[in-house]
Amino acid sequence: MHVAARTAGLIHSPIGAAFALAPLRTNDRPMLDLSQAAPAFPPAPEVVARIAAAAHEPETSRYAPQPGLPALREAFAAELSAAYGAELRAGHVLITAGCNQAFCIVASALAGPGDSMILAAPFYFNHDMWLRVEGIEVRHLEPGPGLLPRAEDLEPLVDTTTRALVLVSPGNPTGVTIPPGRLAELAAEARGLGLVLVIDETYRSFRGTAEAPHRLLAEPDWEDHVVALHSFSKELAMPGYRVGAVVGGEAILVEALKLLDCVAISAPRIGQEAALAGLRHAGEWRRDQVARIESLQAGFEDVMRSRPGGFELVSSGAYFGWVRHPLAGVPAEEVVRRLVLDHDVLVIPGTAFTADDQGMLRFSFANLTEPELAELPDRLAEVG
Repeated sequence: MHVAARTAGLIHSPIGAAFALAPLRTNDRPMLDLSQAAPAFPPAPEVVARIAAAAHEPETSRYAPQPGLPALREAFAAELSAAYGAELRAGHVLITAGCNQAFCIVASALAGPGDSMILAAPFYFNHDMWLRVEGIEVRHLEPGPGLLPRAEDLEPLVDTTTRALVLVSPGNPTGVTIPPGRLAELAAEARGLGLVLVIDETYRSFRGTAEAPHRLLAEPDWEDHVVALHSFSKELAMPGYRVGAVVGGEAILVEALKLLDCVAISAPRIGQEAALAGLRHAGEWRRDQVARIESLQAGFEDVMRSRPGGFELVSSGAYFGWVRHPLAGVPAEEVVRRLVLDHDVLVIPGTAFTADDQGMLRFSFANLTEPELAELPDRLAEVG
């Protein structure tokens, strides 16, 4: 069977590749899974109760309105307005089947074959994969000090084909949060160069502060220059229900809706009902879970401070630690293989997030329980 070259040449998901190693283990001890960034706890009781009730309602099995349930769009617009000091309406919100789908339909609405887009590095691998499968040239904005992108480095990457700059904050894989002032600088530079700023804010609640992530959505003409992507998966602990959102102006949402119609019609109604219940009734639960992840981050930083086995923590935040491994000259993929097979630790190679091998690994510390976190340094010390 003939398959398209653009997909045949695409990498496989590094998450799937990591999981494929697990059955090859011969050790009896439990594996420490720091691979996929997925909450290790169940949704709030209020969310579970709403899901159970919704399953008995006939309309739950029907298509939702294509842009999303009106009540969910209104509730999310209100929450973001309060958090960002903005004046958002339901019409600014398009509900999608997860944040990955939000990115895909926005990227495909902004660019096509022959165009280019810029990803701030280290980049989220699914962003890179989707642009390549769409025939969009990928250019990487390499970070400056503190793994932060700099506005002054943007212009050399831009030509007449360049359509957008894509940022992730807090970052996946680094956990680094781009400060509001730096985001304002990047947005202004992108605007001056004729680019749309696309910002993925999947982990916006895991920044260690209640201050607004930025003020970009409060600017008078933000709809022409900024698109924000959101997820309900992490802070509501419901990744399997696949609910995300695009926040933008009419011009981008109209085009994104065309693509949504082709790939999903609309986001699953059951997930939207769950998200709405979380927004309405699980505020205290959400805050507790954010505090829980912050505690795990502090514990992770503490156990990594002594550089067990020579593994060096370069940055951490949200769900992630960006770690330099100690095995000089050994490819990151091989280090991952050895960690799984010999030491029962599952992580993701940094090569999933960078254009070349920089000797880095991504640890998703938020996956662990506190006892598992305490076990981690002993496992890493076996390597050194």
